[in-house]
Amino acid sequence: MPIDRTVFTHAMAQVPAPVTVVTTVTPEGRRHGFTASSFCSLSADPPLILVCLAKTASSHEAFLRTAHFMVNLLGADHHGIAQRFATPDRDKFADGPMLTSELGLPGLPDATVRLACAVHSILDGGDHSILIGQVEQAAVLEQPPLVYHNRQYATPRPRSLAGTP
Repeated sequence: MPIDRTVFTHAMAQVPAPVTVVTTVTPEGRRHGFTASSFCSLSADPPLILVCLAKTASSHEAFLRTAHFMVNLLGADHHGIAQRFATPDRDKFADGPMLTSELGLPGLPDATVRLACAVHSILDGGDHSILIGQVEQAAVLEQPPLVYHNRQYATPRPRSLAGTP
C-alpha cells in the first residue's frame, strides 16, 4: 500500500536536488520553459538525461510535441530565474538574457551547465511525464550550482575529501 502523499512529499523535500530550467521551441516558433528539480543523468552510452514535467504544467503539451529541448542547470545566483520559470501564466522569457543554441533552443548564457537534447522518449510517470533526452551539445561553466532542499534554494559548500576515513 502506498504511503500518504504528504508523508512522501515531506520525505522527498529532504533530498537535495539540482535546480534546472528546461526550455524548448514548438514547431510554430513559440518558446516554452519550466523549472525542474527532478533531473539526472541516465546513461553515458548513449548520453541520456531525464527530467520530469508535471502533466498539469501549462507547457506540458508543448514538450510532448517538440523534437528538442535544453536543460539549463542554474547557478548559485539564479534563484530569481528559478522562481520566474516556476510561476504559471507568466512570460518567462520577458526578463533576462537568453541565447539561441545551434538547435534553435533558448538557453541561459551563464547557466552552470547547458545540455541541448533530442527527445529520445517520453514515459508516463504517474502525475508527471518523464522526458528522456539524448544530449547533442553541452556547455559547462565552473561555478557553484543552485540546489533545492527542504523547500528552499541553497548552494552547497565544497568540502575536501582529503583525510576523511
